[in-house]
Amino acid sequence: MARTEIDKLDWIIKLVLTIFFDPVAMGVNRILRGNLLMGLIWIVTGGLFGIGWLIDIVTMVLNKDITFLA
Repeated sequence: MARTEIDKLDWIIKLVLTIFFDPVAMGVNRILRGNLLMGLIWIVTGGLFGIGWLIDIVTMVLNKDITFLA
């Protein structure tokens, strides 16, 4: 899987981006990784109505590379 500029950031910066800008930042990250449909769904629904947002925060805090809905 191709690494994007968001992937190269320090984890604390990614955590802050996830907490405050997840639907846009992670939606764009999914689009840049080549998953256009999921990225657009992520942006339009606000991180899958908040559920995906919570999953992203938990995976970021646990520092796991879980590709669920990625």
